[in-house]
Amino acid sequence: MKHTISVLVENEFGVLARVASLFSGRGYNISSLTVAETLDPKVSRMTIVTEGSDAVLEQIVKQLNKLVNVIKVHDVTAENPINRTLALVKVPLTTIAGGDVTAAIREMGGEVVDSDRKCCIAEFRGDESKISSVIERLKPFGILEFEQTGNIAMQKGTKVIS
Repeated sequence: MKHTISVLVENEFGVLARVASLFSGRGYNISSLTVAETLDPKVSRMTIVTEGSDAVLEQIVKQLNKLVNVIKVHDVTAENPINRTLALVKVPLTTIAGGDVTAAIREMGGEVVDSDRKCCIAEFRGDESKISSVIERLKPFGILEFEQTGNIAMQKGTKVIS
């Protein structure tokens, strides 16, 4: 099962390396990792997506809590958070039986952020399933390049992780 873990850490040199080492040293895989400063520049939030049983997740949380620079660890999976990923897709500017590539991008809620005569770069935001469907829809046009960010997640409602 996929789990999304929100980790508040001190914004200091080496914290990311220690967290990554914890995962690799114990054989846990990180599917996605996003790190950024919070409103407090002394604190960063890591959003980690990993897979494993509830027992594995419990061990991950315990081990993360033991790290010196970790302030708070919270598994937000069960709370049905808002999850988003940003994707950039470079496609040739061609027309196929399904229509024009720029029309397809607009229909899928994307935005063309750069283009020339031969290709364009489109930006898409959404959850994992939306990004997957975008890729499937654009494959017939011939995807030249694809890149996506890690997942970010925020709990619904007034509850905050702090």
